[in-house]
Amino acid sequence: MLFISLFFGAYFYLLKYPAYPTTVIPTTWLDRLIGFQPLSLPVYLSLWVYVSLPPAFFATRRELYGYGMAMALMCIAGLTIFYFWPTAVPAADIDWAQYPDVGFLKNMDASGNACPSLHVTTAIFSGIWLHHLLRRFSAPRWILLFNWMWCIGIIYSTLATRQHVAVDMWGGLALGGLAAYLSLPRARGCVE
Repeated sequence: MLFISLFFGAYFYLLKYPAYPTTVIPTTWLDRLIGFQPLSLPVYLSLWVYVSLPPAFFATRRELYGYGMAMALMCIAGLTIFYFWPTAVPAADIDWAQYPDVGFLKNMDASGNACPSLHVTTAIFSGIWLHHLLRRFSAPRWILLFNWMWCIGIIYSTLATRQHVAVDMWGGLALGGLAAYLSLPRARGCVE
């Protein structure tokens, strides 16, 4: 709880008071291909359930602390990027009043601190770790597949809700994938 409070305090501070001029991230063909899908909002919001799953599978506090430290360092890396390179997504040509739930999200979490998408970063980090832990417990293949479908759904929803653009997504995949890659080998001695 303390880390989440500190993280969001820093996140919203940087969002409201960027230290440098904000760069608007350009859209790509992928952004034009994926249309606005307001029904993807529940999948977008499900990240908060999804990221809580890997910690539920740790057997020791040492494992949990190692995972938490990796997650914290990854989020701090994202905040550092936001400090030195504030970014935003381009304004969408959408009347948010017609979509009050998505409009509420847009008002709460303005389209800043965009690249890398920390939504994507934490989703892919959690997905990789969850896959690793589920394999450790010999989970059936359908559960492994469900894990990846959920992870991909969250990533897709970042584009479909217009919270992020494809460049943000690719940046989030890179940061989260790198953090998972670097954190898994250190944990192998105590996880497997």
